[in-house]
Amino acid sequence: MNETKEAYQVLLYYLYTPIENPTEFAANHLAYCKDLELKGRILVGAEGINGTVSGTIEKTNQYVKDMQADPMFAGIKFKIDMAEGHVFNKMHCRPRAEIVALELEEDINPHEVTGEYLDAEKFREALLDENTVVLDARNDYEYDLGHFRGAIRPDIRSFRELPQWVQDHKDELMDKRVVTYCTGGIRCEKFSGYLVREGFKDVGQLDGGIATYGKDEKVKGDLWDGKMYVFDKRISVPINHVEEVIVGVEHFDGTPCERYINCANPRCNKQILTHVENEEKYLGSCCHTCRVHEDNLYAKRHDLTDAQFAERLALLLTENK
Repeated sequence: MNETKEAYQVLLYYLYTPIENPTEFAANHLAYCKDLELKGRILVGAEGINGTVSGTIEKTNQYVKDMQADPMFAGIKFKIDMAEGHVFNKMHCRPRAEIVALELEEDINPHEVTGEYLDAEKFREALLDENTVVLDARNDYEYDLGHFRGAIRPDIRSFRELPQWVQDHKDELMDKRVVTYCTGGIRCEKFSGYLVREGFKDVGQLDGGIATYGKDEKVKGDLWDGKMYVFDKRISVPINHVEEVIVGVEHFDGTPCERYINCANPRCNKQILTHVENEEKYLGSCCHTCRVHEDNLYAKRHDLTDAQFAERLALLLTENK
């Protein structure tokens, strides 16, 4: 007798909306999500809500229905992906000062200042316009896995570093038309507003982010190369349904790769693109310093004795001579 495997969905959403008591709301919302047997990560602040949750189709549809029925979240939009099961291990709902951390001295309210919203077709036109600067508002490791063709890669490890990057490149960008994009749109709401406040005259943002662009029936993810990084167990999802191009580069041998791992040294935890065989060969570590670090977890995770680990390390050192 064959058992039918229950289908799951992943919901990605945000809304800038006033929430009077984020701490109390987060606690109540967490209990509600657990009752629905959802798993995921939700941030709640006085400025709004930002979340990704997974669950069965029945339970996630109920969540969408309940959220859209709440006047506080009027107009909230959900990006929905199918999944084979939960993409998170636990359910978290936490209060935060910001639902996306830009950490400006003077915060940006997207309801007061933000860039022009561009739908998928208009954004594709911008990608093809040689006079438009396309700026990726995500972190460097997100860009390295996939990005829009011709987009600028800011050398940043976190969103909060982006304003300083803009200041460092302001002279070369100020007189240009600048359009920006991010995963689901939330980072661009603030970042495009920041650009406007800094004096940029022509600023646009991809409405709904990459996730929406990939589902648009007209553009079908065209001009996106690689895969989109996501902050859950899936790690990446496809976007371009016109052609598949791999842009990720393997950390150790430079071959095409779309598989991310975290360095086995928790003090480093750098995300690197690597194949399974190279993860094993290089002991799950980004460099020699991390391989020999006393906190390296590779041996523990793979049940290697000290002697086995030393033998593997010695072999690697011999090969590299």
